[in-house]
Amino acid sequence: MVWNWQQPDWPRFQWDRARLEAAEKLFLVSGGVFVGTVRHLVKEELDQFTIEAMSTEAVTTSEIEGEILDRASVQSSLRKQLGLATDERRIRPAERGIAEMMVDLYRSFAEPLSEEMLFRWHRMVMRGSRNLRDVGRYRTGADAMQVVSGAIGEPRVHFEAPPSARVPSEMKRFISWFGRSAPGGEEPLTTLTRAGIAHLYFESIHPFEDGNGRIGRAIAEKALAQTLGQPTLTALAATILARRKSYYEALEAANKENKITRWLMWFAGVAIEAQRRTIVLVEFLIDKTKLLDRLKGLLNERQGKALLRMFREGPEGFRGGLSAGEYSNMTGASPATATRDLADLVEKGALVREGERRHARYRLSVPLRLVTHVVLTERGDLAEQ
Repeated sequence: MVWNWQQPDWPRFQWDRARLEAAEKLFLVSGGVFVGTVRHLVKEELDQFTIEAMSTEAVTTSEIEGEILDRASVQSSLRKQLGLATDERRIRPAERGIAEMMVDLYRSFAEPLSEEMLFRWHRMVMRGSRNLRDVGRYRTGADAMQVVSGAIGEPRVHFEAPPSARVPSEMKRFISWFGRSAPGGEEPLTTLTRAGIAHLYFESIHPFEDGNGRIGRAIAEKALAQTLGQPTLTALAATILARRKSYYEALEAANKENKITRWLMWFAGVAIEAQRRTIVLVEFLIDKTKLLDRLKGLLNERQGKALLRMFREGPEGFRGGLSAGEYSNMTGASPATATRDLADLVEKGALVREGERRHARYRLSVPLRLVTHVVLTERGDLAEQ
């Protein structure tokens, strides 16, 4: 197999700009919607949105790589680093490290990409790892850097990166390209195109011994934020996780040639879907605040606890709806008390009941906003699945 970096036109990527034009325009328009929506958040809501969005990205970008993190610990670490009130729970190095990278990305999105920044992110992402030789620097091993799957005796090679000796020069060229292609750079690119190329380009070099996926997605986020002029907090990793199989398939296909229109179309669909997820989260938090403000002083402690627990499930709601039994487990209420509390919440407009008797389920009265998959057609039009 001849990989993209082994071909004579590397890294002169080629793509059909016309097929991305509609997506590029939509992303910028929606970016304005996001900025306008965020302006309706008071400080407490903005802090909550920032923590929710950053922790979701931290947890999901790690889950894509098979690492399961504790969301509460990640949020606690984020709050501490952002100077917000938090608990004193013990946080593992992995949760603290990914939270540190997310905060660093959030604060330094406008700064030029540099080796020092990448090395700093790598030390953060690899915090607690004890089986790596090269932490906070490019890989130096003599063995081929391969992405493989399958049994040990019969591995399937999905990609092989450039040898370690080539990495420093390849990364110098990549960092230079990232600067030239930025808004105001010598060769500026449109938003989604630059972010999509940045991710693919970086992953093709695969400069680190481990952590390339997490850092590559952070670079894509940085590219999006630089065009919009502020941290996007876009749910990029969460959306990629929902499409993990097609993500790896799209990357694998793009690693074989330098004509990358299909990769950029796939990435554009994901980025627009991720942006919609982020806007939905902001609107959900606004609805939450309005509802809780309206019910202030009208709920008992059990009811307040249950509503907050339901809100923690996010815009798509409590899976399957809340049952009276789940309310009892959540609050410690007896069955009779749970029934009275839930009926009262329905009467006050906090919950909506579906079904009757033992089949009754309760949902928050705020709108449920589901985000469908977004894809680009061959012509470059957007379609939802």
